[in-house]
Amino acid sequence: MTKIKGKNVLITGGASGIGKIMGRMVLEKGAKSLIIWDINPDALAATKEEFATKGTIHTYPVNIADSNAVIATYQRVKEKCGCVDILINCAGIVRGNKTFDQQTVEDIRLTMDVNTIAPMVLTLQVLPDMLRRNCGHICNIASAGGMLGNPKMSVYGASKWAVIGWSESMRIELQQQKSNVRVTTVAPYFISTGMFTGVRSVFPILKPEPTAKKIIRAIERNTIFAGIPFKYHFIRFWQAILPLRLFDFVFGTVFGIYRTMDYFTGRK
Repeated sequence: MTKIKGKNVLITGGASGIGKIMGRMVLEKGAKSLIIWDINPDALAATKEEFATKGTIHTYPVNIADSNAVIATYQRVKEKCGCVDILINCAGIVRGNKTFDQQTVEDIRLTMDVNTIAPMVLTLQVLPDMLRRNCGHICNIASAGGMLGNPKMSVYGASKWAVIGWSESMRIELQQQKSNVRVTTVAPYFISTGMFTGVRSVFPILKPEPTAKKIIRAIERNTIFAGIPFKYHFIRFWQAILPLRLFDFVFGTVFGIYRTMDYFTGRK
């Protein structure tokens, strides 16, 4: 079990959405300090004020697409707060619902930098101290879109497939080293935080509060992989046993998954 009480918890993208909700939850569970990274300084200030009575909060405005900023900011965190015990890589972006032929190099780079490279670079800073102390927990928020190809979100999907592959590989490496550092990979369906406004789905869109609660519980239980909702654990199963054209028909046409992004607007 991973205990949150008395621990330093760093959450990227922690001034909005499920990142903010998880921040409140770890404070309520007795975290020593909540360290929030976010690109929006106004949201950081508002979150710090809102949570002021719940515990110790440190906020850092940082553009995690800038690897040098990630490295420099983590050094500031370490000097002020000490070592991070629990890292939740939550920050993410989606740049629209264009087909791949309409993508720009700039949007591809930004999506990969925020969703994929940033968690790797930050974890690269945090992990040596965790290994030295032989304890710690890294939680990487991927997406169900990292398990299932979906039209009009190819770049986002690619970034999340990469996160899952990296996160799982790192977990196995630590396991082979007999390390007590734990890794949890989370792959949620669409969440109604505003990031995917306009998405239409036959499956229910996840609610932020219970989704955040499930992620925190997964960390506490040292869950290896958490698909949310649970039935998304079976995506890989159906991909393995069904011919691809039949899989496309069942999930794409019958369940309409391949049309979910048609009316996407996202945050304005």
